[in-house]
Amino acid sequence: MAFNLKNPRNIINNLKSKVGLWSLMKQSHSTCCYSSCLNTIHLHRFLPLTTLPQFTNPESISHKKGHFPHFQRFQSTTTEKQIDSVPNDEHNQVLDFPGGKVVFSPEMRFLSESPSVYSQCYRVLDDAGQLISHSNFVPVSEEVAVKMYSNMVTLQTLDTVFYEAQRQGRISFYVTSIGEEAINIASAAALTSDDIVFPQYREPGVLLWRGFTLQEFANQCFGNKADYGKGRQMPIHYGSNKLNYFTVSSTIATQIPHAVGAAYSLKMDKKDACAVTYFGDGGTSEGDFHAAMNFAAVTESPVIFICRNNGWAISTPTSDQFRSDGIAVRGQAYGVRSIRVDGNDALAMYSAVRSARQMAVNEHRPILIEAVTYRVGHHSTSDDSTKYRPADEIEWWRMARDPVTRFRKWIEINGWWGSEAESQLRSSIRSQLLHAIQIAERAEKPPVNDLFTDVYDNIPSNLREQEKLLKETINRHPKDYPADVPI
Repeated sequence: MAFNLKNPRNIINNLKSKVGLWSLMKQSHSTCCYSSCLNTIHLHRFLPLTTLPQFTNPESISHKKGHFPHFQRFQSTTTEKQIDSVPNDEHNQVLDFPGGKVVFSPEMRFLSESPSVYSQCYRVLDDAGQLISHSNFVPVSEEVAVKMYSNMVTLQTLDTVFYEAQRQGRISFYVTSIGEEAINIASAAALTSDDIVFPQYREPGVLLWRGFTLQEFANQCFGNKADYGKGRQMPIHYGSNKLNYFTVSSTIATQIPHAVGAAYSLKMDKKDACAVTYFGDGGTSEGDFHAAMNFAAVTESPVIFICRNNGWAISTPTSDQFRSDGIAVRGQAYGVRSIRVDGNDALAMYSAVRSARQMAVNEHRPILIEAVTYRVGHHSTSDDSTKYRPADEIEWWRMARDPVTRFRKWIEINGWWGSEAESQLRSSIRSQLLHAIQIAERAEKPPVNDLFTDVYDNIPSNLREQEKLLKETINRHPKDYPADVPI
């Protein structure tokens, strides 16, 4: 930026009063001319990350509930001298820029494209279900632990039964959560019912934990009259207003910025709650993810981003998606506190999400959790994953890294579970599911006119015309349409 310094003192004073850009310009002569070099600069600064608490100590910074934190990152400061820097004044300044400190250096050095040390992955239980020595985790009571395990088994059984139903032609589509049960249930257990969930399509366990019944799951998959979506959504596109669970949308990553907007609303209303959004590694390749991360960081919204890094975006491996050290490092780039967690370790997931929620709500900040796991099942019933990945790899993750088995071993070690309880649980859940399917399958379907409702208060004429044409077409070609759908 160039200035015509015909009246330099007035110009500088005017700028100083309006934008606080300069606090002092050193005089080089006894006249009113000023040197072009600045000895002291006043700029708004970003709070250095070094002053923030470590993730393992979420209580070290706290704010009163219902009150916003002070925006200290906009505090005015002066430039500082680097320690052990060269004596040249042009090389030893630390500039307080509006986005953080800028340290000047005479050395030309590019940032490496990859870190020398990769991000650690937080883990509490080893593969045998044993506590790792010196583990730092949030204690879980026997009651909560048994409920978590029961829900993990229920989710596993739910996937098995509905997958079989799809293969029998009884429902049109299904997506399993096999191998990701710990992420579903443990994260749900760490949240409260007031927290608003924006799922992708592989988080039915969160609904299960919150009280969605097996009959409600069956009603949605069969699209009957009891389905809250009135049969207008594909199977597994669940939603529950009562349980603060937004309806699933197939479009990838669109729920992520929605979650940030909801979180900002919770902050403005001073609610003791946060928003939580789930997505896969493929979702981080969408622009919605990056826009949402930046949006959340700048607005300091209480939102938890949970990325299920399961290795595959349908048939695309993570190696073909990005070159960064996973997902967690992306949070740091946007100024979002982040952690990488073993997604197959239910105790680690519970601890990480519980701590993340405390920070998000009490400190009004976004948190990114990268849950490292593996999609053991096919992407969906429309996919055959053995076409693009080896079957023995899938089998190894199914047997050696199963999150349900690992957590069972831990509760058995604690004396909270046994083989008799295991047998009764699995038998009971399967029986309940088969009964729910029979009821859902026999239930009446929603009428055709439901396709045109719930968007407009008064249905416009063009939709009325479409409804009329559809009904006429069904009457002319009844064999081409389901006979059990009321016209």
